[in-house]
Amino acid sequence: MRPEHEELPTQRLVAVPPPQRRVDADELLGRVARGDERAFAELYDLLSPRVYGLIRRVLRDPAQSEEVAQEVMVEVWRNAGRFDGARGSATAWVFTIAHRRAVDRVRAEQASSDRAQRVAASSVDTPYDDVVETATARIEQQQVRRCLDGLTDLQREAITLAYYNGNSYREVADLLGAALPTIKTRMRDGLIRMRDCLGVAF
Repeated sequence: MRPEHEELPTQRLVAVPPPQRRVDADELLGRVARGDERAFAELYDLLSPRVYGLIRRVLRDPAQSEEVAQEVMVEVWRNAGRFDGARGSATAWVFTIAHRRAVDRVRAEQASSDRAQRVAASSVDTPYDDVVETATARIEQQQVRRCLDGLTDLQREAITLAYYNGNSYREVADLLGAALPTIKTRMRDGLIRMRDCLGVAF
């Protein structure tokens, strides 16, 4: 038994803090829609790390992911009034914006890359000189056709076989069933007419 004069030890009472209420993104977003900047700061702290993580998985690039994440949170601040809680949670709404923004950035980067590749390819494959040469060649082809049309049938066939198909005089004579001297004469006369027509020397 304890002596009567012995006092019981006094326990020190410690104030227990009241349980903190769980922050609700839906409530915060509703307050943001009413222009509550403090609520936006809380919502930013609550969701921005996860928004960044989602965007990072799409873009891979840390700098771009951070930039897009900032754009998402600005859009949340500006458009909080459009959130409809009946269609889903605030978190899902914000993540939908984040995903859309990330995909848009990927598409924009791809489009920019495609344009650069097309410009590079066109500058390599069809430089100015090639365009000029192509246009000149087409004009020359038209002139040649016009001058060929002015020849006799035998002259035109002989010149075509010799100069465009690569046949010799004798092969041309055999193909057309004409004597070799006749073919040579017809080709000579035809080339003279072609020269006069085109204004060039053969």
